[in-house]
Amino acid sequence: MPRRRQPLMSYGIFLLAHDLFRTGFQHIPPVTLLAVLAQAALFVGIINPPWEGYEVCLSGESILYYKDYRRLILSAIEHADDLHLYHNMVSLILKGRTLESRYGSLKFSVILLVFMTSTSGMYVALSKALYMYFDDYSYMKQCAIGFSGVLFALKVLTTFEGGGTRWIHGFEVPSKLSVWVELLIIHILVPRSSFIGHLAGILVGILYMFGPLRIIVDSLCYLLRGRLFFDIGRPSYYRSYTYDHGTSSFHQSSGYRQEAYGWNRDLHEEFDEDELRRRRLHRFS
Repeated sequence: MPRRRQPLMSYGIFLLAHDLFRTGFQHIPPVTLLAVLAQAALFVGIINPPWEGYEVCLSGESILYYKDYRRLILSAIEHADDLHLYHNMVSLILKGRTLESRYGSLKFSVILLVFMTSTSGMYVALSKALYMYFDDYSYMKQCAIGFSGVLFALKVLTTFEGGGTRWIHGFEVPSKLSVWVELLIIHILVPRSSFIGHLAGILVGILYMFGPLRIIVDSLCYLLRGRLFFDIGRPSYYRSYTYDHGTSSFHQSSGYRQEAYGWNRDLHEEFDEDELRRRRLHRFS
């Protein structure tokens, strides 16, 4: 059954088109642009899948009890209305221009896919935990759609690696805390927004920065390209800002230290008898 088409030139779609042309398609990285256009096309009905947006909203109940696992992906790419789509896509453009330029298109696409499934999984886990803690089944029935959770996860990447401070609604806060401040402000200003979904995104971003998701992303990149995009063991600030130059500098300085302390000396290196005698005398002198 074909889904209902949304108005092609609704206010939110008009604003999104205006921002896309003002930014310039050539200035938006390809994966970011594709993600924006695909979600917009899905919303207006150019892409016409056999479901309605409300049929794939994400809830703990739908996954744990009804086993409707397609919602783990589909809920993230559907939006409630045109302004919901507009705000999320503008945010994706801003974050995508930074992160896709930093990581490369393939790795950024892997990050998006991993974050979509991980954020949905975290949402279900939080819903279950809140239900068990408060003994309130309504947490399991809360249904969410939209890309906001993924955007909060991406925001963790931009703020944790950027450093400095940021201004949020007139308040200057440390960059690493800005995502938490924004979580609270959005929940206060937009009570209908999914607090659990946004929190799930933040936790997924932290799991990437300090947990196993980075290894999963890098391993998938290895499978897709035959080599790792980034050294898993290198600190994030090397990976983000000084990958090429920093790597060469790192190896040069490491080589210098190794040479100075004799770590890179050939174990089979041999000396003549005079040289060995001179070294023994020097050791005990």
